[in-house]
Amino acid sequence: MKPLSVVIITFNEEKNIARCLESVKDLADEIVVVDSLSEDHTRGICRQYGVRFIEQPFLGYIEQKNFALQQAKYDHVLSLDADEALDETLYNAISSAKQEGFPYDGYAMNRCANYCGKWIRHGKWYPDRKLRILNRQKGKWGGVNPHDKIEMDAGASICRLPGDILHYTYYTIEEHISQMNRFTTIQSEAMLKKGKRSTIFHVIFNPLAAFVTGYIFRRGFLDGVDGFLIAKSVAYQTLLKYVKLLQLQRKHNMS
Repeated sequence: MKPLSVVIITFNEEKNIARCLESVKDLADEIVVVDSLSEDHTRGICRQYGVRFIEQPFLGYIEQKNFALQQAKYDHVLSLDADEALDETLYNAISSAKQEGFPYDGYAMNRCANYCGKWIRHGKWYPDRKLRILNRQKGKWGGVNPHDKIEMDAGASICRLPGDILHYTYYTIEEHISQMNRFTTIQSEAMLKKGKRSTIFHVIFNPLAAFVTGYIFRRGFLDGVDGFLIAKSVAYQTLLKYVKLLQLQRKHNMS
């Protein structure tokens, strides 16, 4: 058996963090919470679970998660967001991998979203495969903010575990709309820095393709009205991202 660190980043997560901690408290050999100076009761709730609580002004999603990764005591790390939790099947699978000494360098799993009280099991939101356990000597967080992902070194071995991360996404549609606006601003700025460009083709075609892919080809219609709303929101988020990138290009006189 090898020990497991669980690391979580937080900011004003009083309505989510207890559920997350409850799902891993008997699995983790340590829990590290890196908090971006929360103004609610996040700290107090974390203290009740005996976690190591570290305050760190927000560095960016990728940067904050890599900072949290560095704070872990053990090399094998499970990284979760505060609005996530393990279902029973995944908990047992991770426990078995731990008993075996984590023979793989990384472990991937599906993530199932709860949207305004309903579990979404089709479309572009499921299966939302995530690599969330790693030997931190063999990988780190990368991607494009705010859509971070763990990137493993070349040659690293990866195993897929059964079960789901339960992702409690949005409690209201208003919350979803606000998050989309914030995320697309961050994403368009990150795309510009990476040299990516938007055209009228991207603005027209990409949102349409996103809707058709999620709602038709990935059977989002099986989730009823919620599946339609999610497919439309994915299309709208795609539209916002490329429109904002186009505006940034014009602002900086880029073609």
